[in-house]
Amino acid sequence: MTSQHSIAVLGLGRMGEAVATRLTGQGMHVVGWTRSGRAAGRTSGAFATTGDPNEAVAKAGLVLLALFDGPACRQVLDTVQDSLRAGTVVVNLSTVGPAEASELARRLGVAYIHAPVLGSVPAVTAGALHLLTAADPSTFDRARPVLEALGTVRRVDDPASAAALKLIANSGLAGSVLALRDSLQQADALGLSRTQALDILELGHLGGLVTRKRSFLDSEPATDTTVTTADLPTDSTADFTIEALSKDMNLLATASDTPLRCVSGLADAPGGPAADIAMAAAAPPVADAVLAPLRTYIRGHATGDPGHFRVAFLPTAHVEGVRDGVFVSWPLDEYLALFHGRPAPDEAIRSRRIDTVDVHGSVATATMTLRHGADTFTDVFLLVRADDRWRIANKAYHRHPPRS
Repeated sequence: MTSQHSIAVLGLGRMGEAVATRLTGQGMHVVGWTRSGRAAGRTSGAFATTGDPNEAVAKAGLVLLALFDGPACRQVLDTVQDSLRAGTVVVNLSTVGPAEASELARRLGVAYIHAPVLGSVPAVTAGALHLLTAADPSTFDRARPVLEALGTVRRVDDPASAAALKLIANSGLAGSVLALRDSLQQADALGLSRTQALDILELGHLGGLVTRKRSFLDSEPATDTTVTTADLPTDSTADFTIEALSKDMNLLATASDTPLRCVSGLADAPGGPAADIAMAAAAPPVADAVLAPLRTYIRGHATGDPGHFRVAFLPTAHVEGVRDGVFVSWPLDEYLALFHGRPAPDEAIRSRRIDTVDVHGSVATATMTLRHGADTFTDVFLLVRADDRWRIANKAYHRHPPRS
């Protein structure tokens, strides 16, 4: 891939957006596209986006697919195939079935690299993914700088094997999620405190999962069906949705022709009081339309650009909380005056996490944790759907005392 060619990232979900941001930070020119269209035209100080996938690939020497499943990969490739440059390399980071991976390889020939990844958004951000990569040697050499910017490359003989190994890895995650859920359900039934149970589980074989996801599980069992989600690059995001994990296990069961307990177990996970347990490593999907203003709000903090907040909030919104010991209730314009169009000096170490989203028809509530240097905030949002668009109607915040 020569320097004058861009990299196209097709699919800007959690992983796709993180991949595009990582590559941009490594000095590469990236153009992103998403099927939802929510990021069209955004630059936000990181990578450019477009609403047309053909435009994204027209000047690309490398195209990365970060899509939900095999049908999505086929649909997108059908759309852009005539716009691909001669010799453009297509790298598929998506999780698909072995037969689907083989089909895509036959379709694109030596220009296709199948490279499903192990690791979630924090691993992308740190350049610490493991990429299970099946590629023709000459094609691999052209893509190597991009792949190695994302993490460690593990060569695999063929696309079907790479796809199968990714499903096996996710099978281990699914089993761990269900084991954790079952253990905590039993602990609840025995009257043990959640803290006690997690302390002990953290010492055993599930210790790594408990440690990574404990912030989702430290409270006592939920008594409602509040949705827990984390959808942006932070230090404790969910790896992906229950829907995605269940999809992967169905792919594995089909490929191996072997029934899997975890398929039905994951399908049952989102509902009821035990929902928070399954959310240890996966969150049920929340409509992009509801999440859109929250994502835009986070971009406002990340860039310091008040324009993002104007998009996220209704013009009548207020922001309320206690500042320097005094209760404040700012109209939107007063709140926006705090932002000066540039990121905070310590932005690289700041993080934001969407914790909960609870939708009730045309209104929703959400909570978010923001770690800004030494300060930690909890933001509580009221969102409304007006004119077929979700926006933030009001925000209240709490600044936590510094940890000793």
